[in-house]
Amino acid sequence: MERRSFLRGAVMGTSAAAFGYTLMRGAAYAAPAQPGAGPYGALGAADANGIQLPAGFTSRVIARSGQTVPGTSYVWHSAPDGGACYADGTGWIYVSNSEISSTGGASAIKFNSSGGVTSAYRILSNTNRNCAGGKTPWNTWLSCEEVDTGYVYETDPWGVNPATRRAAMGRFNHEAAAADPVRRVIYLTEDKSDGRFYRFVPGTWGNLSSGTLQVLVAGSATSGSFTWQNVPDPDGSPTATRYQVSGAKVFNGGEGCHYANDAVWFTTKGDGRVWKLNLAAGTYELAYDDSLVVGGAPLTGVDNITGSSSGDLFIAEDGGNMEICVITPDDVVAPFLRINGQSSSEICGPAFSPDGKRLYFSSQRGTSGSSSGGITYEVTGPFRA
Repeated sequence: MERRSFLRGAVMGTSAAAFGYTLMRGAAYAAPAQPGAGPYGALGAADANGIQLPAGFTSRVIARSGQTVPGTSYVWHSAPDGGACYADGTGWIYVSNSEISSTGGASAIKFNSSGGVTSAYRILSNTNRNCAGGKTPWNTWLSCEEVDTGYVYETDPWGVNPATRRAAMGRFNHEAAAADPVRRVIYLTEDKSDGRFYRFVPGTWGNLSSGTLQVLVAGSATSGSFTWQNVPDPDGSPTATRYQVSGAKVFNGGEGCHYANDAVWFTTKGDGRVWKLNLAAGTYELAYDDSLVVGGAPLTGVDNITGSSSGDLFIAEDGGNMEICVITPDDVVAPFLRINGQSSSEICGPAFSPDGKRLYFSSQRGTSGSSSGGITYEVTGPFRA
């Protein structure tokens, strides 16, 4: 589904009414008088898990850091972060990273057709600050290390095949990955204040053992055309990858990344922005900028991002009001859920079950504010098809 740019539409006056925002000073827009009104309606009172949800939705706790996953003997990892879901016969698997130094990695929880947990297990061990990542079309999980010399590890959600380090995808402060099956590339974000946006072109699609790392080259404006240029030394030594190509566009703190329908969406937490690359046209633009909202932005601390079959984007907050917000194809931005009593945490790993009826995510530090206090949740309800 084609999505217009929020900023472009608002500035031109083509979608301000759909937002419930009022244009001010030509570029800014005002928050609606009744925040929370969106495609799912206003948020209700907090439930027993401290989560505010729209009418018709319910939540449950799936796992807690340092405790056995209910129904299994497996102890859930600390600091749960990026995640994804995989079909498994009539059931599914949810994969979650562990953003812990030196002893990080990733784990998985397997569900049956009714949503009951049947097993949980480790799929990657003893890696470094595994933050976000991405799902491949061949059903592996790319787990990304958020350190300056970090690698991407390709893992098996079923835990059968050993995890493999994919050095050709570059060594840098990796955050998220998104696969583009049309162009047969993997997009990669970099969580640095002067980070870049990359793509990896495998020598053979479906095999990430070799290929070419490229960086996006563009001007300093917030919209325009772009090109890709090869990174001479993906190993990033002695010169970091982000400094190797003149003209590579700087992005302030790259976070989540999502591909859909000839577009890739990614967030930059350092400046509160959501970016869109129109891959068919070869152009980029802002889709959202929280600094231009007058009267209180509905979405701040942009972080992990995923999409639903309806074309909605679901964006998790690191800080802010501890919300997952939705941006619809007709440019409505509104909170979908809010976690109460966990202001020292962040929301991570939003991912839909294969049937689109359940949304999984984690609060990385939970109520304790410590990495050992992470909580992984499931929300079920009438998601838009």
